[in-house]
Amino acid sequence: MVAVVTGSTRGIGKAIALGLEQVGYTVVYSARQSDSGCFEHYIPCDIADSEQRKFLCDEVMRRFGRIDCLVNNAGVAPAQRVDLLETGEESFRRVLGVNLEGTFFLSQLFAREMVRLSETLQNYKPRIVNISSVSAYASSVERGEYCISKAGVAMVTQLFAHRLAEHGIGVFEVRPGVIATDMTAPVLEKYQVLIDDGLTPTRRLGAPKDVAKCVAAICRGDFDFSTGQVFNVDGGFHFRRL
Repeated sequence: MVAVVTGSTRGIGKAIALGLEQVGYTVVYSARQSDSGCFEHYIPCDIADSEQRKFLCDEVMRRFGRIDCLVNNAGVAPAQRVDLLETGEESFRRVLGVNLEGTFFLSQLFAREMVRLSETLQNYKPRIVNISSVSAYASSVERGEYCISKAGVAMVTQLFAHRLAEHGIGVFEVRPGVIATDMTAPVLEKYQVLIDDGLTPTRRLGAPKDVAKCVAAICRGDFDFSTGQVFNVDGGFHFRRL
């Protein structure tokens, strides 16, 4: 079985890739950097670039002849947090170009291959997993473009789950909460205070391995009858509490 994990050279993506290797996948690591480093299978790709998306898909099929799992993890945050009334067009396009447009069209490319393979391979059960965020529904007016991009990813998941169900292809969304990574490092101190004060019932920061365990269970096939499902990995942030 072959899995592709975007944004997998560090943080959540790397933890996911390692977790999938542990459950038997051959993992293609992918990120914008061209340095293959210590990864056995590495294909660079800026998912905001249509030609690079196509190269990634074509190269995976050339090397392995199949794709069993696509994990759309690559994403960016705004370069600067600014008030919603000051959000610039350049930042908006950059964030949505990676997080939403890149996720949609990379899913489209690999979904076409999955549909084709489903017509010829026996016992073939491919899956697509989109890594979203609690920002898909939680408003943050200092990074509105990020929230909009993740809300879009939520609908991308529903659309592809709907379209691909007839082919036996499961599509899922994982929504991490506050996870300790390079991306969240500048604001971790702020969030730690909020968590200590009860922002999440579990009162701890999440770790990349928390997300990786969820993705591994999905890709193992544990939830194949739950296509389109959202998995919250957020310490209970999504609860509505009194």
